[in-house]
Amino acid sequence: MAKLLVVDDEAGIRLLYAQELADEGYEVVTAASASEAVEKLESSDFDLVVLDIKLKNESGLDLLQKIVKERHDMLVILSTAFSCYKDDFSAWLADGYVVKSSDLQELKDEIKRVLTKKSRGTAQ
Repeated sequence: MAKLLVVDDEAGIRLLYAQELADEGYEVVTAASASEAVEKLESSDFDLVVLDIKLKNESGLDLLQKIVKERHDMLVILSTAFSCYKDDFSAWLADGYVVKSSDLQELKDEIKRVLTKKSRGTAQ
């Protein structure tokens, strides 16, 4: 099964995502900041990153740009509490976009969609 990196500054969100996505069969690693995410991306291989847009004192969109520039084949799904970022041009670099909810079904569906798209060789 796929290996995911979940990047979110809220410990509760990281824990919830890690548990729910592990229950789906994914191997899940978490990071609390952009710098921690960069370290983990450099030290291990991941199939997909679930990235919060608003990180403490950091921008998930800036991290997205860095990931796309340095690892153009890395799949990224933005996960945010704010739907307004969907219209931000830099958000368009992501392979998927999900508004946070206590029901993680949309996120799970988006992960499956993006991974399936890649396995078919048609990922963005």
